[in-house]
Amino acid sequence: MKIIYKDGTVAECPEEKELEVLRHTTAHTMAQAIKRLFPEADFGYGPATERGFYYDVDLGETKLNDEDLEKIEKEMHKIVKENLQIKPFILPREEAVKLMKERGAKYKVEHIDDLPEDAVISFYQQGEYIDMCVGPHLCYTKAIKAFKITGQSGAYWKNDKKNKMLTRINGIAFRTKEELEAHLKLLEEAERRDHRKIGKEMDLFMFSEEAPGFPFFLPNGMIIKNTLIDYWRELHTRENYVEVSTPLIMNRHLWETSGHWDHYKDNMYSTIIDEDVYCVKPMNCPGGVMVYKNKPHSYRELPMRVGELGVVHRHELKGALHGLFRVRCFTQDDAHIFMRREQITDEIVGVVNLINEVYSKFGFKYFVELSTRPEDSMGSDKDWEDATNGLITALEKLNMPYKINEGDGAFYGPKIDFHLEDSLGRTWQCGTVQLDFQMPLNFELEYIDEKGSRQRPIMVHRVCFGSIERFIGILTEHYAGKFPVWLSPIQAKVLTLPGTDETFAKKVYSVLAENKIRCKLDDRNEKIGYKIREARQIDKVPYMIIIGQKEIENNVISVRDRDTDKTTSVSLNEFLNKIKDQIKNRT
Repeated sequence: MKIIYKDGTVAECPEEKELEVLRHTTAHTMAQAIKRLFPEADFGYGPATERGFYYDVDLGETKLNDEDLEKIEKEMHKIVKENLQIKPFILPREEAVKLMKERGAKYKVEHIDDLPEDAVISFYQQGEYIDMCVGPHLCYTKAIKAFKITGQSGAYWKNDKKNKMLTRINGIAFRTKEELEAHLKLLEEAERRDHRKIGKEMDLFMFSEEAPGFPFFLPNGMIIKNTLIDYWRELHTRENYVEVSTPLIMNRHLWETSGHWDHYKDNMYSTIIDEDVYCVKPMNCPGGVMVYKNKPHSYRELPMRVGELGVVHRHELKGALHGLFRVRCFTQDDAHIFMRREQITDEIVGVVNLINEVYSKFGFKYFVELSTRPEDSMGSDKDWEDATNGLITALEKLNMPYKINEGDGAFYGPKIDFHLEDSLGRTWQCGTVQLDFQMPLNFELEYIDEKGSRQRPIMVHRVCFGSIERFIGILTEHYAGKFPVWLSPIQAKVLTLPGTDETFAKKVYSVLAENKIRCKLDDRNEKIGYKIREARQIDKVPYMIIIGQKEIENNVISVRDRDTDKTTSVSLNEFLNKIKDQIKNRT
């Protein structure tokens, strides 16, 4: 695949860059098609993304419908067939502004104003269409082989709610039609697994217009949530964590000391209490710090591992809300570890091993990123260097490969992020380990060392699930609602054949319930096929226990397995031992 750089150099595209260049060029082609069909269109940003590409466009009062998107895609195919040559050129700043003003591109002019004074302003032209861009791009439009527009949404210019809402048109592009077809099938499967749809069918959770972005957990969803919490507590007790609970609302001065007020206040909810500003916590860490500061500590107490299942609130834009994946209120499975410098490596290794154990339990693969110091950070260069090296040392001790994510650390320290891969190959950022030298300094935390001197502890922030609500959403799609037995809201359902004496079925149900198996009895006078379909497809129950006259006479139960769809006849005790073992071992 040949590509052309902004200086006119033509070269073979590095393999790892092919999709990015292809999608970026396709974004320009989509913008060209939009401009042909809607001459008044004015364009914001149009980048390639990991999942495709988009372009933000101001269409004035025009609202696009599905037919319009089809027309844009059809025009894109025409542009590809025209095989337009893509040519770069560079202009001085003043000439670049003049060109964009002449073409009515006010967003591009504003973009130029945001660039450094010495920035090189480069453009790419294909046919009549000119776009400001750093490239690189394909050399001809005919090199675009397979693409599709996937939808539209709203997006504020520069992602700032004070600015105008633009129309974001999304698309995907691949090297071949076969790759595109495979991806479209993946999208269909993702739609089938949508946690919002499954959550409604299985009565897991709900949302209300009276509380946008604030999930309501229903009884079945609470079973999953509490089961995950039980698992979390079991692991953390084993690893010598203690658990605390800190207030939901705390004084603004606390958040100023922690640094959150300066770095995060736009995402925080606040209220007035006793004529002073109080904040609803967006993070648990300042509360955990106050717990540590409650009394003096000796070096003998460190490391001190403090866990908290804290409910946090963050203000997300309404347009960004998405089921359990993006909410305004969620539970973080937080822990804060206070330690001496020489304990950093061992503690980080312990946390990574714990997170690995959790993800392995659910069958997730994952990769790790090391996120380094952001521009908007606090603390000295030495502290950041020491903290970053501490994380690197731990990863190297674990022989764990990692990617560097420059500038994406927390404002108080670098971090290790865990990106899960689900059953559809999608990635989700969940677990994180953050090494913090700043908050102990800001809050003047201390411990007494073996010589009787006062020392500053180091602090680790870490989560396994991340947001428990989001993790439930991920699990729902990962399993397509078919949760493993130990996690399923209903683990077994007793189904009677029409006309069957219910006595034996009720006995089976009672024995299961007495053994703490989450079960239900369906003795409705309905056809057994209907009952099985409902239990398997809607409730997604792992085991359906069918009771008819034959089972009563032979004192057995017929067990239909959700995953294999096979039915076997076994004694009640045999089934009971099997399911209890699966629940106990979380298999």
